[in-house]
Amino acid sequence: MTGSTAATFTADDYRARMGRAARAAAEAGLAGLLVAPGPDLVWLTGYTPPAVTERLTLLVLAAGQDPVLVVPALEAPDAHRAAGASALTLRDWTDGKDPYAATAALLDASGRFGISDNAWALHLLALQQALPGSSYASLTEALPMLRAVKDAAELDLMAAAGAAADATFEEIRNVPFAGRRESEVAADLDRLLRGHGHEQVDFTIVASGPNGANPHHEAGERVIARGDMIVLDFGGLRDGYGSDTSRTVHVGEPTDEERRVHDLVREAQEAGFRAVRPGAACQDVDRAARRVIADAGYGEYFIHRTGHGIGVTTHEPPYMIEGEERPLVPGMCFSVEPGIYLPGRFGVRIEDIVTVTEDGGRRLNTTTRELVIVE
Repeated sequence: MTGSTAATFTADDYRARMGRAARAAAEAGLAGLLVAPGPDLVWLTGYTPPAVTERLTLLVLAAGQDPVLVVPALEAPDAHRAAGASALTLRDWTDGKDPYAATAALLDASGRFGISDNAWALHLLALQQALPGSSYASLTEALPMLRAVKDAAELDLMAAAGAAADATFEEIRNVPFAGRRESEVAADLDRLLRGHGHEQVDFTIVASGPNGANPHHEAGERVIARGDMIVLDFGGLRDGYGSDTSRTVHVGEPTDEERRVHDLVREAQEAGFRAVRPGAACQDVDRAARRVIADAGYGEYFIHRTGHGIGVTTHEPPYMIEGEERPLVPGMCFSVEPGIYLPGRFGVRIEDIVTVTEDGGRRLNTTTRELVIVE
């Protein structure tokens, strides 16, 4: 359990979340939800087991029933201390007993349940054996928008995470780049994110020169040189909520082509941001950004979706991609991050986290989107 997040939300907050999730499950035609350790469990209860083991821990939610958290007896004291513990019933089991039989007694034997994506196959298969008439759907498939719309307190935490990532960029732009390995700059990013309050760093992409043409390049031992374009993409969790921002910098003066490509991505990112408004489809954000790049003749070099949702994980629904017709709703948070990737040469990506407001969108990252010159 992350201490700061647990202190931010009360048992009433978790009670409301569990009730909303149970109702959403019923509306989706499900008999209930089964939530294993992971981000969904933290969001619904405030509880993270002290260790992820083969012992079954499972939250059972169903409309009209009190929430029940099945936990190993040796971890029950930790579960009792969770911020949302008073909003649910704890059902512990001891080694040598069958936790699946105990859990099956709580479930409709012929029901269809949503189950969190990171549940172990070991547990799912054992439940299916205990209840052969039951069936299951992944939570992302069954209720993809469960965590998508953030409340005011969550938005404050998202904004604070974004501000911490911005402060990290303002510092990293002043460190030496030329003559250092990508991995060294990545270590600087990790240190700065943690220094600005992140308890977890999920990625520190430093993609220099031709490595910038790989959107998910892992920072390696390449030595950065003058003349390199460098994609920086970094983020993680601060007080349990995610940050994720990308900026592209250049060591020394760029060529006219490099500046032109960067300006084009900046224009595309602005177009994607301006497409954000309540009722617009997710794909409208992708279309707006992609159109700018395609019209300039670089469409084949924009090789990923324009954005992804973010919250208690750094990648989650909704996704800003062609074919996603789900409407934007105030409180949704997601990235807007178009890019151009020229194989063997360089890449450019610019990314902000954006939240939908009542009349448009608000950026949670505010550092300059101009091409920054570093040394």
